[in-house]
Amino acid sequence: MGRLAILALLLPMAMQAQSLAPTGTLKFEVGSVKRSAPNAQGGGVQPAPGGRRYVGTNLDLRSYLYVAYQVRPEQITGGPSWVDTEHFDLNAEAEKPASIEDLHIMLQNFLTDRFQLKLHHESKEMAVYALVVDKGGAKNLKPHPGASGGDVVLARTTEGVIHDKWSAHCASMDFFTWRLSPWMDRPLLNQTNLDGCFDFDLSFTRDLPAGIKEGQLVNGAPIDTYGATIFQALPAQLGLKLEAKRGPVDVLVIDHAEKPSED
Repeated sequence: MGRLAILALLLPMAMQAQSLAPTGTLKFEVGSVKRSAPNAQGGGVQPAPGGRRYVGTNLDLRSYLYVAYQVRPEQITGGPSWVDTEHFDLNAEAEKPASIEDLHIMLQNFLTDRFQLKLHHESKEMAVYALVVDKGGAKNLKPHPGASGGDVVLARTTEGVIHDKWSAHCASMDFFTWRLSPWMDRPLLNQTNLDGCFDFDLSFTRDLPAGIKEGQLVNGAPIDTYGATIFQALPAQLGLKLEAKRGPVDVLVIDHAEKPSED
């Protein structure tokens, strides 16, 4: 499975250099990290219900960093070869329930401490999509105030290979943009200026995967391309739209990493 597919399954502005997820000094109260069991299958990382813990299984370090900083694969470079090949489980807990943004900061610091990371940032010019509010204004976004990180859900189901239905529960626009980005052909920037988290539903039809043709049988049923594309669905269903442009994107470079000792 490619990194974009893995990233999509995890889980969890004015034109300027795209910022990574917020950073800071917040830390988990306790945490552990260990090598995954040999031949372990599957993997993922997500906040646990209650908004106090982040739990990860059978993922390499670079994939954990994708989640902690909410970026695409092309936005993290460098590091020794093992950051892509050796898999780890982690379990970290905060002192009290926290927002998803604060949990990401804690996850960043946890990974930095346990893997002795040294990182620096660079800006790289890339083709991007900017998620903005359409001229008619945002719609069908129900505010969900006061929720903890463990309450964030962005469920995705697929019918007929390419017909997606997304259901969000307390998803911020930053989180939605990050989760949508792996299914696009370029990074996405959140330029909606919509703060807080929202409940909403979104249905759209993705492009056909490489090597698949319309009408081809998959699991005994022919594939069809009916339905709105993501570019049509966002304005019609949420009052948002994607604008294609070029702009500087923040890239995280791994200068140093060490394998953690077993807890």
